Amino acid sequence: MSSKALQPETRPHRPIRSYVRREGRITRAQQRALTELWPHYGIDRGETPLDLEAAFARPAPVMLEIGFGNGDALAAMAAAHSQHNYLGIEVHRPGVGSLLLKLERQAIANVRVICADATQVLQQNIADGVLAAVYIFFPDPWPKKRHHKRRLLQAAFIQLLRLKLTPGGRLHVATDWQDYAESVMAVLEAAPGFVNVAGRGEYAPRPEYRPETRFERRGQRLGHGVWDLIFERCG
Repeated sequence: MSSKALQPETRPHRPIRSYVRREGRITRAQQRALTELWPHYGIDRGETPLDLEAAFARPAPVMLEIGFGNGDALAAMAAAHSQHNYLGIEVHRPGVGSLLLKLERQAIANVRVICADATQVLQQNIADGVLAAVYIFFPDPWPKKRHHKRRLLQAAFIQLLRLKLTPGGRLHVATDWQDYAESVMAVLEAAPGFVNVAGRGEYAPRPEYRPETRFERRGQRLGHGVWDLIFERCG
């Protein structure tokens, strides 16, 4: 056996992803949006913290949505609350294209978009203490037990979010998987520096600012539950 074969593996460890990049089909309209609208709404990230006030061309509280899907909720929140700046992070380009089209049609000016992995963006591009809120609506629940390690909302990620939130800033999670809701509740209740706005161990009623999705309404007709968890940074 050669000495090379005895050497330890030197390839860098691949981080566990909370998503699978299923690009899917990009429509002609989505591709046009990615080409023509990205220069206006998109942020090309580097490896240093972003100047968010400059990115939005104004000072205002920054609300971050992680994994915005096709952008329905993000566009609706931004249109209803023009006093806030909304930053969206999504890895799937068709969803990004869909959001850009909504922003164009509705002439929404207070949204900026990053197409990248949320953990990397938070670690490299978002300064500490600058986010007024973080929204994570209906993240992939990875229901099979062997895939639970891929779930986004785990202790290390929660602490990363705490660093990025302003004191008093809020983390709002919504899920339609009871098992995932219970898992997130346990992680957040144990996380230092957070307090449950609804009371210890309690889920919050859906606040008016979170739009109901068509999937959520369909699930409710089928008797499925939705669980909202709202925690505030207290330290």
